[in-house]
Amino acid sequence: MFKQITPENFDNVFNAIGKQWMLITAKKPDGSFNTMTASWGGLGVLWNKNVFFCFVRPQRFTHEFTEAANEITLSFLGEEHRDALKICGAKSGRDCDKIAEAKLTPVKDGNFVYFEQASKVLCGKKLYVDRLKESGFVGIDPAQFYQAKDYHTIYVCEIVKALEK
Repeated sequence: MFKQITPENFDNVFNAIGKQWMLITAKKPDGSFNTMTASWGGLGVLWNKNVFFCFVRPQRFTHEFTEAANEITLSFLGEEHRDALKICGAKSGRDCDKIAEAKLTPVKDGNFVYFEQASKVLCGKKLYVDRLKESGFVGIDPAQFYQAKDYHTIYVCEIVKALEK
C-alpha cells in the first residue's frame, strides 16, 4: 500500500534516476496509457514549486501520450524489477502489450497511472514543455547523443503527489 510523503523526503535522486531508472507514464483523455523506461531527468524547485523534469524522444510511443496528457508519473522500481524496466525500455507499446509482458500492475489514480510494483512514485502536472534545440547546447556536442537530431522533449511538472510503499 502506498502512503503519501513530501517531495523533500525523496532520497538520492541521482541513484534513483541514473542507476535504478524509472518509468515515465502518461494517460490520454480516452483512458489509454503508455510507459517507458528512462534514466535522464531530475527534481528541483522552479517557479516556487517542487518539480520533476523528464525527457522523451519524439519517436517513442510514449511521446504521443505525454503530449496529450496534462499529468505524468515517474514510478521507481527496485532492483527485483530490473527485467520489467528492461522490457519497458526495449519494447514499444505500438507492437506489444509490454505492460503485461513486464508483469506490471497499473494503478489508476484519477488522471495518474503508476505501478503497484513501484517503491516510490511522483505524480506531476505539466507546467512547461519544449523540445531541446541544437543551438542550446553549450560545452557538449549534441551529436554524441543525437546523431539523428531527434532531440528530446522536456517536460517540467509540478509534483502534486509523492508516494512510497
